[in-house]
Amino acid sequence: MKKVIIAVVALALSACSSLKTSSDYDPAANFNDVKTYAWVAKKTQDTTYHLDGLMDQRVRAAVDSQLAAKGITITDAAEADILVNYLTKVDKKINVDTFNTNYGYNPYYGSRWGYSGSMNTQTTVREYEVGTLILDMVNRETGKLIWRGSVADTIRDKNTPEERVEVINKAISAMLVNYPPKPEAK
Repeated sequence: MKKVIIAVVALALSACSSLKTSSDYDPAANFNDVKTYAWVAKKTQDTTYHLDGLMDQRVRAAVDSQLAAKGITITDAAEADILVNYLTKVDKKINVDTFNTNYGYNPYYGSRWGYSGSMNTQTTVREYEVGTLILDMVNRETGKLIWRGSVADTIRDKNTPEERVEVINKAISAMLVNYPPKPEAK
């Protein structure tokens, strides 16, 4: 379980793979009015699933940095325009690849390489985990969700704290690249 928690938190999103990001928002929300935010206070004492303290700090620091770069400052929850929270999850996926080949050495076709006349099939099955980090922004006054972003990628173990920080920073940056949303012209 500890390995899963570390893997989830790290998301271990490899720099060489493509991050899958998405976002959704309430078109009625006025994102120009969002100037301040606060982190949602933990309301449960459920300890069955949680982030380790270091990774929680890394995720929060990356979000704080990205929102500050967008001119949104952290403040007290009673005064914030929006409340911010995140969660993580892991999904197991299976990849099945089958390769058919009829090219190779055929002793009945002479002593040369070429069409062998027989079919060789190789199937590989690979189970892997996809980590997802979801970031929510809730209007503090109404309690309504106004924006949700997510970033997902295949989990790969990162060994050093520096690599984990880099992975989290890239993931949060990719997720928030289109925040605030630009409503489409009609």
